[in-house]
Amino acid sequence: MNKLFSIPTALCLPAPEIEALIQGRTIAAMSKMFLRPGQRFSLYPVESSGNALPIEQYYHANLLPISQTNVKQNTSQTVSIQAWARCELCQIIDKTKPLNVLSQLTIWTPEAFETIIQKQGNIFLAYLRLYHVSQPCEVAVDFNNQEKLGKFVSLPNIVGCEDKPILSDRIFAQRKQQLEKLEPPQHPELEALQTALTQVSHTHPAAKELYDDIRRFLGWSSGKPEITLDSDLVWIEKIAKVGNSSDGQTFEKLVRRGLLKLGFTGSGINPDATGGAGGMDFYAEVPYPIVGECKATKTEKVSDGTPAQLLKIGLNHLDNFQYEQAVKLIVAAGELTNFALRTATNQKMNVISPETLQKLVELQARHKNSINLLELKDCLQKEPFGLADDKVQSYIDKVEQNIKLRSHIIQVLKNYLERTKYERAGVESLHAAYVTSNYTQSLESKELYEILIELSSPLTGYLGRVKGNDWRSDRFYYLRDLAINVK
Repeated sequence: MNKLFSIPTALCLPAPEIEALIQGRTIAAMSKMFLRPGQRFSLYPVESSGNALPIEQYYHANLLPISQTNVKQNTSQTVSIQAWARCELCQIIDKTKPLNVLSQLTIWTPEAFETIIQKQGNIFLAYLRLYHVSQPCEVAVDFNNQEKLGKFVSLPNIVGCEDKPILSDRIFAQRKQQLEKLEPPQHPELEALQTALTQVSHTHPAAKELYDDIRRFLGWSSGKPEITLDSDLVWIEKIAKVGNSSDGQTFEKLVRRGLLKLGFTGSGINPDATGGAGGMDFYAEVPYPIVGECKATKTEKVSDGTPAQLLKIGLNHLDNFQYEQAVKLIVAAGELTNFALRTATNQKMNVISPETLQKLVELQARHKNSINLLELKDCLQKEPFGLADDKVQSYIDKVEQNIKLRSHIIQVLKNYLERTKYERAGVESLHAAYVTSNYTQSLESKELYEILIELSSPLTGYLGRVKGNDWRSDRFYYLRDLAINVK
């Protein structure tokens, strides 16, 4: 843990500007005085009603929701001190600077800069490295502090440390260089999209996920993505419980619903139907035929009648060729009798428990499209037949390991770029970094490259890729984390 220290002073800034700093939207603040590089202070939010321009003309559009929320909350009798800052650089800005470019890199409009310079002659623009305070502190509002906007006040009992930076070293260095050299934003269209998503991100999970991804890509955040749980987990987590009950009809519906979640389609897996087509409990045609029976039970053993019924109804409803080509699956709670096990094994049927099906569907819900149905088909068509929990569990373990491996590779690239200060990395450098990370699974350079290509696909978007003349000259860069969401 980093060393704790006391921070006795606070810089008074408008509340929406502090919120923008905490959210990583900006690294710049305006002060009424020159700030010494290395100077540390907490941030005290005050009302910003004294601006020479209306809020709509003073801040960019993406800050307006924060400003409007602040206006509604400014009657509170306390304020929360959530962050402290270290000044990394302080520049004096006057009318000779390209204010349009400066505006694009900060939260203020060109009109705001022009108005302040006209009034004050110049602007003290401080580059701030922000950290969360060790413990947020509520302090009473001093309404006189509004007169000290951009100035310091005494604020005892604030403790800081450097173990909770708002932005990583790499991202802050990039942002600082961009602002210092007045390099125009590289992705103004994405900034506009992020602004548009602000209004809907609080109520639409998919919009929130895209909103957070864009913020990380723009360098406004370096935190790990929040794991959003699939709402289908509510019913998925009932599969095992209902399977181990006497409610066979509900269990059939849950099994069909689970098959749909895995990606199977067909008229025989309608979850709202009271029975499968032709008497079969479920039957799917795409991406390959799969036919099966369900058996919910509290205590009784699974008799030979269950696999025998699958054989009989399957052959009656399908022709011999269709039935032979179909994957045969029984989802049953309870122990199989010797006769039932022999029939299932001889007829190449797979018998899995409700718990195993639930694990399979949960994994699909927690990591969308992680279940490859063709790989699952290979698993189900291989021996041993009969009791198939172990081989399906081996497939689940393999998928989970692949997810963890890819998440680790992303972190290897991210850490390598932060350590070296490079913008991109080649396969050989990353392979050396991967080897020294001591991960349990060994990879050859070409194997690593193939995974990097997968992670940099536009359909996944975890990494970016600059194509070279061959695979060794390709360069990769970090976009976003792959959050692990497996039990």
